[in-house]
Amino acid sequence: MSIYVIEPDKLIAVLAEKLKEYPEINAPEGSEFWKTAFFKELAPIDTENFWYIRCASILRKVKKNGPIGVNRLRKAYGGRSRKGKGLNHSAKGSGKIIRVAIQQLENANLLDKYEKKGRIVTPEGTSLLERLAYEILRK
Repeated sequence: MSIYVIEPDKLIAVLAEKLKEYPEINAPEGSEFWKTAFFKELAPIDTENFWYIRCASILRKVKKNGPIGVNRLRKAYGGRSRKGKGLNHSAKGSGKIIRVAIQQLENANLLDKYEKKGRIVTPEGTSLLERLAYEILRK
């Protein structure tokens, strides 16, 4: 079953729980204090699950849009920066969070580098995504 049929938030929630079983994927020390972008005021509220949710989201985005690099993912996780009055400007998300998450997903053999174009999902990662999508659809 395809990941495109399932609602993204359902797939990401189930995938985040599955990623907790991988020993290579765990939140870096001090990451509960990291903001997800410079224009944010606070770190994420759900600090226990945030790292796994972000890794699951990155894995899904790479599968959907891959090959994709860190810069395009920063744009995807960006938002609007508002400094006082005036117009909003687009701003990128945190590159460190994305880079470390990608490195952990590569160590877990779910992502792989593709020439000089970015990252793609390995067959093992595709199998995991498709299997979880099928389980969600059956429920």
